Amino acid sequence: MTLLRLFFYAALACAAGAALPASLAASGGSIIVQSTTSTQNAGFYRHIVPPFTAETGIEVRVVAVGTGQALKNASRCDGDLLIVHSRAAEDAFIAAGHGSRRHDLMYNDFILIGPQDDPAGIAAATDIDDALRRITASRASFASRGDRSGTHKKELALWSSFGTVPKALPGSWYQETGSGMGATLNFAVQSDSYTLTDRATWLAFANKFQHRILFEDDPALFNQYGIVTLSTDHCPQANHRAAARFADWLLAPRGQALIGGLRLNGEQLFIPNARVN
Repeated sequence: MTLLRLFFYAALACAAGAALPASLAASGGSIIVQSTTSTQNAGFYRHIVPPFTAETGIEVRVVAVGTGQALKNASRCDGDLLIVHSRAAEDAFIAAGHGSRRHDLMYNDFILIGPQDDPAGIAAATDIDDALRRITASRASFASRGDRSGTHKKELALWSSFGTVPKALPGSWYQETGSGMGATLNFAVQSDSYTLTDRATWLAFANKFQHRILFEDDPALFNQYGIVTLSTDHCPQANHRAAARFADWLLAPRGQALIGGLRLNGEQLFIPNARVN
C-alpha cells in the first residue's frame, strides 16, 4: 500500500470516525485517480463521481496535478487510474510498462487568451502559427505554465512547429509560472499577458477582469483527453478491478452522456468521444 493511499484512507477514517480500510471494502472500495488539473478546475469530478459512487459504492479520490506529474505519480503506483491529456506521453507510459490500456475519453480545445486591447493583434491572426509569430514579433508578455503539464507540452509543440523555442529569462517577454492552469491564468490577468489554456478551465475561471479569448478554432488546438489503466505487473497492489469499473463506466453510454451534459452558462465543457484504441 503506497503512502498516498494510506494518506487517503487515514483522511477518510478521520472524517468518518471509523477504522480502515474494512469500511471501504464494505462499500465497494476506493480508487485514486491521477488527473490533469483542467478536469478538476472545470467541475468534471463533482459532476461525474457522485452518480458513479451511488451506483457502485466505489469511492473516487482525485489527485489533480499537471499531466506530467500525474504520469510520474502513476509510474510510482501512487494511484489506480489516469485521466490526462498528452497522447504521446500516455503512449510512452504504456510502452514503459507502467500502463495497460488507453482509450479516448472526451475532448475540447485550447484557446489563446489575452488583454482586451490585444497589443500583439492576435485576434486578426490567420492561424495559430500566425498568432504566436505576432506575439514573438511584438515581444508581448506571454505566460507559460512551464510545468510539463499537458497544456505546457502542447504550448511547446505549437512554438516549435515554426522553429521557435522561447526561453524564460529575467526581464523576458516569455515567463514561466511553474504552476497549474488556475495560478497561471491569475498571473496572466495580473500581468497583462497572453497565455494558452484549455477552454473548460477558462470558462470556469472567475478572475477574468479585462482578459478575453483572442484566438480559437484552429484544428491544431484540438485537446484530446485519455483514460489509462495501470499495469497489473508494474502496480500489483493497485485497485485494478475498481479502476477498470470506473473506466468502463466512463466509456459506456451512461458515462459518456453525463460527460456531454456538463455545461457552464449553457456551454458544453467536454465532448465525449470514447472508443477503443
